[in-house]
Parts: sequence; structure tokens; C-alpha cells
Amino acid sequence: MKHNFHSALLSGLMLMLASISVSAQEATAKSIKLEGQFVCSVCWLEADRKTTAYGTAADMDCARECAENNIPPAIAVRENDDYRLVLVEEGKLKKPPETWLQYIGKQVRVAGRARSADGKQFIALDELTVTGDTLLAQEAAAIGTQPELTLKDLFGVEQKLSAYRGKVVVLNFWATWCVPCRKEMPDLAAIQNEYAALGVQVVGASADVLTDRQKVVIFIKETGINFPVWVGATTEEMKRFGLGPALPGTVVIGRDGKLLAVKNGVITRDYLKKQIDILLASDTKAVKEEIASSRSKVAASSVPS
Repeated sequence: MKHNFHSALLSGLMLMLASISVSAQEATAKSIKLEGQFVCSVCWLEADRKTTAYGTAADMDCARECAENNIPPAIAVRENDDYRLVLVEEGKLKKPPETWLQYIGKQVRVAGRARSADGKQFIALDELTVTGDTLLAQEAAAIGTQPELTLKDLFGVEQKLSAYRGKVVVLNFWATWCVPCRKEMPDLAAIQNEYAALGVQVVGASADVLTDRQKVVIFIKETGINFPVWVGATTEEMKRFGLGPALPGTVVIGRDGKLLAVKNGVITRDYLKKQIDILLASDTKAVKEEIASSRSKVAASSVPS
């Protein structure tokens, strides 16, 4: 009987100590708030996110497969030109991985308790608010719109995107500190050379501010930029074009000012040629149809009644 009493007492003490330990861990857990993109913790690592934006159809398919295998999601927090990945755990919000799918790719604001283990960072989610849609949704919503952009050139003179109505515009968002942006400049310069005579204009919208003009000038010389450069672009302005928030990002705009193509991440000459050639072919067809229609009207009006 005495042995049973001591065993019961020991078990009770162990449970009490375990409870105190858990309570102590919860008490010392640091409460934090984060803003970033809700992502799959595995799919995120399949590309260099400095150059390839997360949220493509392939990323979404990957996230669904991972959720079925109970792989946890994460919050990708942007820090300058790089990202920090914080793995998601259940907090007050208790959801299995597959139910988190509704947030994959979206911009979120979260709050919870943070911890670190084995070189990884975790957050037990207590609150979550969606602050922005997925890249796919942003791109789809932007196509066909006519967003305006007003920035200053390197002389401090205000410039408007609408001033280029009647031209096909390739608008590229970049910054001097963005390494991937430097890589795509030769392709943009080549497009400017090849298509300028056909009414195509490349415009660079830099996130650098006017006070960093000297840095921008050096960047222009080093990369051989041969098109207008404006400064002071923000992530909010990128969002209006279906881009962001990561640099670089590029859109192709028709002669009527409507967005025709949206590309997050590094742009290539081949991609731009394809988009521009389709657009120019469409313009040629429209001109031919208009000429044919005008001739038909002239012929009809010359027939005596």
C-alpha cells in the first residue's frame, strides 16, 4: 500500500512538473507580429525567390501535394532583397495543413508565439488577416486595366505613363540594389533597339529615390540602359499593375494603355519578343481590316442610286 502511495505521489509530481514546464515555455514564448506571403515551406525552396516570385500555378499544385502529406506552411517575410522563412504551427488557430491551402500565395498579417529550434524559426498562429491576393489573382485582375503611373525622371521632372499612349510600352520595375534586375537589363536594351522603330518603348521604373541619382546613373552606365528611367516607384504602385512585392517585375502595355501581359520575376528577351510580336501582328490585322472596311464604304458610296 505504501509503495502504491509513493508511486501515485511520484506520478502526480511528474505531471505537475510537466505542466509547470509547459506553462513556463508558453509564458516565455515571445509574442510577435509578422507580415509576409503565406507559402508552402517545401515548394518555396524549389526556386530562387530573389528572381522567381512565388504563387504560380505550379506552386499552387505543389502546395496541394505537400498539404496532403502534412507538410506545414510558412510565412515568407521579406527583408531587403531577401526572405526569411518562418514555419507555421498551430496556436489558437488550430488547422491541419490542408485547411491552410486557402491562404497559400496570399499576403498576410499574422500574430502568434515564436520559437527557434534546429536553426529554424516557428510561429504558433493566434491571428491571421489577409492583406493581399495571390500573384495569379493580381495578374488576372490587372489584365485589361489602364493604370496610371506618375514618377520623376533623373532631372526631377514629373513623367506620366499616359504620355506614351499610342505606343506599346514595356514597363520594368527595378532597383540598383536588386541583383536579378541587373541581369535582365541587356535583354531590355536589346528590345528597345529592335522594336523602337515599330512604336515600342521600354521604360524603367526604379525603386531608388531621386536623392540616390548618382547610384542610378552609375547603374545605367554599367548595364547599358538605353531607355528612359524614372525613380521613386513603390510596392503599392507595382500592385496596381498586378506585380510584386518582389523586384523585378515587368508589364506590357498596349497602345490604348491597357495591360496585356504581367510578369513577376526576371524578364527575358524571348518572352518579350513573343508578347510584342503577337501584339504587333494584331495591330497589323486591325489596320488591314480597317483599310478593307474603308474601301468597301467608298465603293458602296460610288454606286449610283
